[in-house]
Amino acid sequence: MPSPAIALLLTGHELMTGDTVDTNSAMISRHLLETGILVAEKCTVGDEPDALKKSLLRLSQEYDGVIVNGGLGPTEDDLTASIIGDLCGAPLVENAEALAHVEAWCERRGIQANSANLKQAWLPENADLIPNPIGSAVGFSLSLGNCLVLTTPGVPSELEAMLPTVTTMLVAAVGGSETYIQRIQTFGVGESTIQQWANELGDGWPSSVTLGFRAGLPQLELKLTVAHAEHVPDQKRAYDLLVNRFGDHILGEKDARLAQVVQALLRDQKKTMTTAESCTGGLIASMVTREPGSSAVFEAGLVTYANSAKNQLLGVGENVLNTEGAVSEPVVRQMLLGALERAGADIGVAVSGIAGPDGGTADKPVGTVWIAWGTREDLRTHRAQIPGSRSLFQGLVAAVALDLIRRHLLGLPALPHYFTRQAQ
Repeated sequence: MPSPAIALLLTGHELMTGDTVDTNSAMISRHLLETGILVAEKCTVGDEPDALKKSLLRLSQEYDGVIVNGGLGPTEDDLTASIIGDLCGAPLVENAEALAHVEAWCERRGIQANSANLKQAWLPENADLIPNPIGSAVGFSLSLGNCLVLTTPGVPSELEAMLPTVTTMLVAAVGGSETYIQRIQTFGVGESTIQQWANELGDGWPSSVTLGFRAGLPQLELKLTVAHAEHVPDQKRAYDLLVNRFGDHILGEKDARLAQVVQALLRDQKKTMTTAESCTGGLIASMVTREPGSSAVFEAGLVTYANSAKNQLLGVGENVLNTEGAVSEPVVRQMLLGALERAGADIGVAVSGIAGPDGGTADKPVGTVWIAWGTREDLRTHRAQIPGSRSLFQGLVAAVALDLIRRHLLGLPALPHYFTRQAQ
């Protein structure tokens, strides 16, 4: 039996001009996937009444469900309620429940509800409300012919909070079947490598398990999907195959993040860490402290961009800086030892590199980075070449630095696949 399919109608001039990048459709699609409902079509339209009416009318004739995202706010170009009301022959009325929600939202913020705020309480007659636990604009649903139309705000955090209710309403209207998806977070191995390995397994890979990917930086998400509960044991077998082959690259499941995993390891081992950064400008420390609970495991981060700062703050010798250059093994080694001593931390990482676009030389081209990581007793170094833009270089170096800390804490191979492959 084919999976039920719906459409998305995304509204707003800002989406058409590129001022806002659409991330909401991906959020909706990912959320619905686990219910067995597929998003078959996405349609993006500016704040033009005729275009919105035409698009929504067509989608309602082709699908059993349509989610309209955007256009519920207080401004004049928020047209969703009036457009749907016109198409459904439902005049806008002041909805008492929506009015109470808007007034309560304003009261919590110590402001007086004005006419723009109160506009959000005018909804098509007989519409069913979709609660918004965060924002001022509630959503609503209404039938347009044989199609259930559900409206959601464009603000991503509000949409995310409303999606469980939206999903329940959609499943009731169009059906769906529970899909079992195991999401696995990895770092340092590409989807082409994993897919090639799976292909080579042939019949060794469970046929009931679909291997999917969601590429991103710095992590890669793997998805193991089965359609029925009876195949969950196959899903477990597929996961074990991945662990046996790529286990040292697996960070965790669901939404595990690299810095989060490092923090948890430090807490479990009752250790603290420090960073000494040059080319990343404090990004490693930022990634760690972005996670709650960082004060228990992070002692200090030193950003020593200039050579004088490396000397004065970390004790890197002037002679080493002059003879070897800032991007060198002796310098990052002294940077890390200096940081460990000054911070009193158990473990740390130091980086110095050439982020570009200028500053490279024949023997140290743009993208060159030296990394030192570990403890006073077990300090390791490596030179890597990471091509790409300045921001990409910095982001990847910071992620690699955290991964090397993770590997050190777990006792994993000193030189990971992404370095050994580069060296070949």
